[in-house]
Amino acid sequence: MIVLNGEPFTRYNLRSLYSHAHQIIVVEGACRSSVSVATPEGHSIDFTYELLNKFKAEEDVEDKIIIVSAKDEGYLDGFWPEKDEMSRAYARRATGNYLWQIDSDEFYRHDDIKKIVEILDSGAQAISFPMITFWGGFDYITDGFYLIRDNAREYHRLFAWGPGYTYSTHRPPTVLDEKGNDVRIKLWLNARDLENYNIYLYHYSLLFPHQVFNKVAYYSTASGEKLQQFGGYNPGIDAWENQAYRLLNKPFRVHNVHQHISWLCRFTGVHPEQIAAMRKDIETKRIPVELRRTEDIEKLLDNCWYVWCSTILKHIAHFQATKCGFTLYTAWMRNVSRMKSVKKLITRKLKL
Repeated sequence: MIVLNGEPFTRYNLRSLYSHAHQIIVVEGACRSSVSVATPEGHSIDFTYELLNKFKAEEDVEDKIIIVSAKDEGYLDGFWPEKDEMSRAYARRATGNYLWQIDSDEFYRHDDIKKIVEILDSGAQAISFPMITFWGGFDYITDGFYLIRDNAREYHRLFAWGPGYTYSTHRPPTVLDEKGNDVRIKLWLNARDLENYNIYLYHYSLLFPHQVFNKVAYYSTASGEKLQQFGGYNPGIDAWENQAYRLLNKPFRVHNVHQHISWLCRFTGVHPEQIAAMRKDIETKRIPVELRRTEDIEKLLDNCWYVWCSTILKHIAHFQATKCGFTLYTAWMRNVSRMKSVKKLITRKLKL
């Protein structure tokens, strides 16, 4: 796990993993591009680092947890160069035969983890998971063209590991075997395979307002490669935060990759066990967390027109995800791109 400002998820995530894990290696801290959301020493501003050490002291009865900071890897200013180095830091310490990369706001159901172990026993070398994104509350998720058509809901998370293996890149997560081959060229189960097992990654990335505001604060000032984790180049993310997340004035642009059509729908499944525990602690005020008001979401989802439109859009997105649909979509996008280029050229000549 690599984490920066992981509260309130961190302790619940560690508890959800503890009984299953051979090791839990947590790499904490900020990259040098994240100074706006870090302490001067490069740690989380929400006391994640201190809480990790508290968990280690009080709950790590089997001594499974290893906590790594930038200074442990020789970065004396306390900041990591990039997330590649953070992931390599835990990979170098791994002694198991698989690496399972898990962000602090990513959870799995207990029975699903046991199913994964059974799948790995059959010889799988890599597993990618279908992801469910929670938005604004525990009872709501977002879906859209970016997630369905572009398969952005597939998260590469689990890789075979052994002597001579290397963690190559964090974006996308890539592990190479001792011969330098991507382990996914062997026996790789992708997101669609996992859907057949009814196994999902439950991603609570857009659940709490403070999460979204911290991410936007960072990614609105980042550029290029730094933005890939938040959906690639993302101009106007500040406006998205205000118009879509805070006010819900753009109900078909709710996903943070707002250039693509997206929508909200109700979550009708069952949360992972430790998310249910966290939710109860929030409701009983054992942990102080600001929740987003949900009256506007409820009003929107009670609107039959919104539900119908979302259903139609979902079918269109799934068609575009097919080979035929994607071919038509890319041809249309190339035509749009050419038309924009022609329009710019004409405008430029008219100005001259």
